[in-house]
Amino acid sequence: MASFYPTEPFNSYAATDHIEEEDLPEALRSMSLSMRVLCFFAFGRPDLQDHWKSLQSEQAFEIVRGRFCSNVLANTITAAGVLLATSSVFITTGSPTIYLDYTLPAPYFLLFMSLMLAMIAMLTSGLSMIRWLHTDRQWTREQLKPGGYFVVSYLLSIVTPVFFVAWSMHCFIFAMLIAGLFSQSMICRTVTALWLVTYTANIGTISMEFMRKYTTSIKSR
Repeated sequence: MASFYPTEPFNSYAATDHIEEEDLPEALRSMSLSMRVLCFFAFGRPDLQDHWKSLQSEQAFEIVRGRFCSNVLANTITAAGVLLATSSVFITTGSPTIYLDYTLPAPYFLLFMSLMLAMIAMLTSGLSMIRWLHTDRQWTREQLKPGGYFVVSYLLSIVTPVFFVAWSMHCFIFAMLIAGLFSQSMICRTVTALWLVTYTANIGTISMEFMRKYTTSIKSR
C-alpha cells in the first residue's frame, strides 16, 4: 500500500519568505501518543515541526496545499470511486459461477459495508478538498497555536478519507476471501488460501515498516 503522506519532508520546501518565521508553539510541542500517531499518518513525522515551518511562508504553504489536494485527496477520491463502482456491481448482480458465490450472507454484508465506506470516503475527501482549497495560511496558523480541538480536526481532515478508503478495500477483500474459502471448488479454495497468505504477509510487512519509521522518527526528535 502506498504511503499517503508526502514522501519529502516539509522542511525541504524552499521558501524565500522568512519574515514571519516563528518557533513551534508550546501547545503543539507536547502531544499525546494518539496525536503523534495522527501526525505521523498525516505528515510522515510524529510532530508538527516541519508542517509549522511550511506555514511561515506563502510559497511553502501553497506547495503543501497543492500536494495534499492533487496527490492525497484526488487519489483518494479516485480509489473510492473505483471501490464504489466495483462494490455496486457485485451487490446488484448475482454470481456468474457456482464456484464463487458472493451472495452468501457474510460476503454480501461485507460488500455492502465496502460500498457504504467508499461513499463516505468520497464525501469526506470532497469536503476535505474544499476545506484545503479555501483555507487561509494566516488563519490556519493562528488557529493551530492554542492546540486543542482545531488541531485534531485539522489532522483528521487529512487522514480520515484515506482510512475510509482503506477500510472499504479491506471489506471488499474479506468478502472475496470468505466467498473463495467457502467455494465448492478445491482449486478456488487453494487459490484463495494462497491469496490470503500473500495478503497477510503484505499487511505484516507494511505494519513493520510503519513501526520502524515511526520509531526512527521518535528517536531522531
